[in-house]
This record gives sequence, C-alpha cells and structure tokens, in this order.
Amino acid sequence: MDRSNAGLAADGRPTSLLPKRELFRLSLYWLGLSSIFAGLTFILGSRLEFDGLVANKDEAGRTLFLLTIGGAIIAMIVQPTIGTISDYTISRWGRRKPYILIGSVLDVVFLAGVALSQDLVAIAAFVALLQFSSNFAQGPFQGYVPDLVPARQVGLASALVGMMQILGNVAGFVIAGIAVALDQFALGLIALGILELLTMLSVVIRVREGAAPKSREGRSWTAIASEAWGTDILRERSFLWLVASRLAVLMAGGVLLNLAIFYPTRSLGMTQEEAGLAIIPMTGLVAIGTVIAVVPAARASDRVGRKKVIYVSCAVGAAGLAMVAVAPSFPLALAGTVIFGLSTGIFLAVDWALMTDIIPKASSGRYMGLSNVATASSGVLAVAIGGTLMDVVGGPTGPRAALWMAVVLFGVGAFLLRAVDERRREDLPAAVGAVLASA
Repeated sequence: MDRSNAGLAADGRPTSLLPKRELFRLSLYWLGLSSIFAGLTFILGSRLEFDGLVANKDEAGRTLFLLTIGGAIIAMIVQPTIGTISDYTISRWGRRKPYILIGSVLDVVFLAGVALSQDLVAIAAFVALLQFSSNFAQGPFQGYVPDLVPARQVGLASALVGMMQILGNVAGFVIAGIAVALDQFALGLIALGILELLTMLSVVIRVREGAAPKSREGRSWTAIASEAWGTDILRERSFLWLVASRLAVLMAGGVLLNLAIFYPTRSLGMTQEEAGLAIIPMTGLVAIGTVIAVVPAARASDRVGRKKVIYVSCAVGAAGLAMVAVAPSFPLALAGTVIFGLSTGIFLAVDWALMTDIIPKASSGRYMGLSNVATASSGVLAVAIGGTLMDVVGGPTGPRAALWMAVVLFGVGAFLLRAVDERRREDLPAAVGAVLASA
C-alpha cells in the first residue's frame, strides 16, 4: 500500500522511526541477492578448474572473466535504468515490489539454465540473463533504504544491510563449497535460487512502501529511462568520487572472493574435495569478523564520521589480504581472512550509510542504481585484472600475486575517498543545496 509524502523531511528523507523488525526484514533480501553471485562465481571457477570446461587450466582466470564480462555490462546498464523507472512507477504493490518479484522469479529460471549448460557459450548466455533479472530486482530494491529509513536510523540500517550482504556471501560460498566437495554443481546453483526466493518474500509480503512515486509530468517511459544517464549526475561530485572509491575497495575484496577456488588448489596444493571444504571455514571466519565489526563500526561512524571509519576499513583489509598473500599454510591464511572479515564488516556497515547521506532522496532508485556501477563491475574487473595477473605469473605464485594487487587497491580506494564531502545533503549550505536540488 502506497503512502503519501506526509512525514518526510524537506530533503525527502522520512522522519518516522521504523521498528527494528521492519529494518531486519528490509535488509534480509540482501542475503539472498548476495548469495547468488558469490556461490555462482565459486562454482564457475570450480568447473573451470575441475570439470574440463577449458583444455588449459592456465587460462582459467581469463576464461572466468569472459564468462562474466557480458553480464557485468548488462548489470551496469539495467540497474540504474530500472531503478530510475521504479522511482516513477505506480502500481497496487507500490513502486518497487513488482520489479523485485519478477526479477527474483527469473533468477531461479536462469540459474537452472546455468546449471544444465555444458558448454561455455551457453553458460555465458545464461549468466548474462541472470545479471539482467537480478539487477531488474536489485535496482528498485536499493531505493528502499532512502525511501523508508530516517536519518537517525541510517547507521543501523546500513549495518544490517552490510551484515546481510556478507552473510549472503557466506551462504553462497558454503552452498557452493558443499556442491564442489560433492561434485554436485547443478544442485548447488538450484539451492542458491531457492534461498533468494525465500528472502524475497520478506520484502514483497511484509515491507511497507515508502513515499509516493515521482510525477512523470507527461513524459514517456523512454524519456524516464534515459533520465538515469542524464549529465546532471556530473554535478554530484561527492557521489562520483564515492562510487570510484567504492569500486576500488570492492575490487580488492573481489580478488579474494572471486578467485577463491584457485588459492587453496594452486598456492596451497589442495585437491578438489579439500578446496571445496576449505572454503567453508574461510567464509565462516570472514562472517565472524564481519559480525564482530559491523554494529560497532556503524555506531562509530555516527560519532566520528563515515570517512574516518572507511579509512580504517581499508587499512585493516590491506593487512588481512597481505597476510593471506604470504601465508605458507592454511591456518595462517585463515587468520588473514578473519582480519579481512573485520574490514568487510567495517566497510559494509558505513558504505551504505554514506551513500544514503549524500544522494537526492526523491531519486533514490536512480542514484542507488548508479552506485551499482561499482558493485556490478568490481567482481568482473577483479577477475579480469587479478585473474589475468594470476595466469601470467602462473603456478603457486599466481593467486598470491593477485592478492598483492588487491592490497594496492585498498590504498587506491582510500585515496579516492578524500574528495568526498560526507556532510548529509540536508546539512549542506543553502546555496549548495539549491544547486544540487536543481540537478
């Protein structure tokens, strides 16, 4: 049921506090969304390594990139476009839910297609379709936090979103790890789809709608869709710098996550079964580190500022991945993943809060969708650059070289963050606010 714009601040942010149970339901769908591509990438990498999809295993990193690049491009186009359209959508279910339901159902169909495909071209096609359907749902869904969460709860909401994202990664890796260990790749992919469907219901059935849709003012849907890519975005300098910083940080983590199967097999000499089982404690320790860090980080950012906390995240993440890169044994690598997990929890708890603080609230679907340029491209760029470096260096040292590249990326992310003005949009000087409001 739609609500009117009553109870909104001048900048469009809601003012009424949400019950904690609704904050939890709102963020739960992130668990399902995150699990899909974490598990999918691990299973695809495992099939390249163990299932004979490539004749030369030294080309596995570059092949994984080719399997995912088309889908990443689709994601970067679809999510901002559909997010913008949802800002204007009028339906009996509200402006976000129809897209979430349709996209989630199609995700299951396309995951089944990946599961049943036996050649690289078919797999790449279904991965591209999966990116379309997933981002068809995710673009509108990302608008919910700015739609519903008042300023006083942004830190808590961001912490819950971050926690669900990492728990989704953990769930995806655990499902994929079991599938790899049992040599049941197809069942693992189907299980990922079921998990997403279940978490989708928490939003579609139980989460209320936010503010009323924006008026189209007689414009066509084609004109609305093209609005996502309007040049007015260039006036949002802090937003652009934050997206660039976010890309570098997410790429750093993506090197470890997307190349996870190659590190234990090549650098530590594990078998397929050992590597599949090894990913479970690794992701479990990442989750523990994240859960420990996420709520304290969100609270700290409310007191000392978002950027300072993200700087800490980058330093901690670089230290954790450096430890994994040099680890001579699996136990030491596990210690590094705990530190990396702390970094991930800190970053995810604050990243969404900072993004929500600085974007125009009335166009939250558009701006949160545009922020997905970093999310959608980070994994494939991590595979493209890190995977290629891994293949070029080759042997046991290849995955370690990719991890050292990730350490550098954390530094790049911290450097780019310096240009971001972290003040909330409503706290900007009137003259600046007027310029941005006209954008």
